[in-house]
Amino acid sequence: MSKVVTFGEVLMRLSPSDSKMLRQSREMEFFFGGTEMNVGASLAIMGCEVRHITNVSDCFIGDSAIATMKSYGIDTQFVNRTEHPIGLYFLEVGSAMRASRISYNRLNGSFANIKPEQVDWEKALEGAEYFHWTGISPGISEGAYETLKQGLQLAYSKGIEITADPAYRSNLWKYGKEGFTVLKELISYSTIFIGGVNEINEILGTTFGYDKDSFIEAAETLMKEIPSIKKVFDKTRIGVTASNQATQGRALVNGQYFETESLEVNPVVDRIGTGDAFAAGLIYGLIHFDDEKALKFANAACAIKHTILGDVNLSSVNDILEVMNGNLGGRIKR
Repeated sequence: MSKVVTFGEVLMRLSPSDSKMLRQSREMEFFFGGTEMNVGASLAIMGCEVRHITNVSDCFIGDSAIATMKSYGIDTQFVNRTEHPIGLYFLEVGSAMRASRISYNRLNGSFANIKPEQVDWEKALEGAEYFHWTGISPGISEGAYETLKQGLQLAYSKGIEITADPAYRSNLWKYGKEGFTVLKELISYSTIFIGGVNEINEILGTTFGYDKDSFIEAAETLMKEIPSIKKVFDKTRIGVTASNQATQGRALVNGQYFETESLEVNPVVDRIGTGDAFAAGLIYGLIHFDDEKALKFANAACAIKHTILGDVNLSSVNDILEVMNGNLGGRIKR
């Protein structure tokens, strides 16, 4: 089994059932998720050895979060317990032309209070082949940024493949640092970029367009500006309504452009975690396949996650391969 290390916040998601608005509901479902943990959980389900690094609350809610991670097969020995509460987010699931809405309560939570001295990166990265991070973590607090930076520097010095999903969120970054400056710095310790023109424009201050040629030019510019990046993989989305989505992957590797077919999902069950499913599928694919097949596997993982309630893609490798190979009929398996 390949070992993957992930770093990031674990959140509790609270959501009215059956696509209700909050004002209509007197009860809510809850799930544990968080961008990087979602990636780790999906990879563990697919058979990778995964270690997640985070802080959670030292109470029964933190106990439940750890139990959930363990149920997916994630190694939690580097999950630190603190007196601060676990972060929350509230989700109203949209339908048709009504968009989904999210409200976060995370900036004073257990992960926001993480400090570099709480993580023994030498031990945490032992045996790792991949280290995955996103731009959400360094946006939450200076402590999260400093902790991640230490891990990235050590991982890069060890020759570990580092997948960076910049996931820029402008509503974060409340502690005095410019998001694009920090992300550019941290991406310089990374080797694989999971993002597209939007993210490249944010980080480099460029104005590339969204067609194929512009994507190629943007990716080439990124790799020239940040030479540690050797591969660029992008997920594009076509949203007809909240209930009807289509996904497609494209990439630039060693000067070669390739893309996947578009996969339509209608009706959508849950959009949350679909980008994380893409990242997990890509990492699994890079471990087991060539780059082009890895992209196809990632896009299939992203598409099938739209059909699964909750933050985590619970699909097996065989489930994803069937979608990747064109089995889209959804017939009952007996």
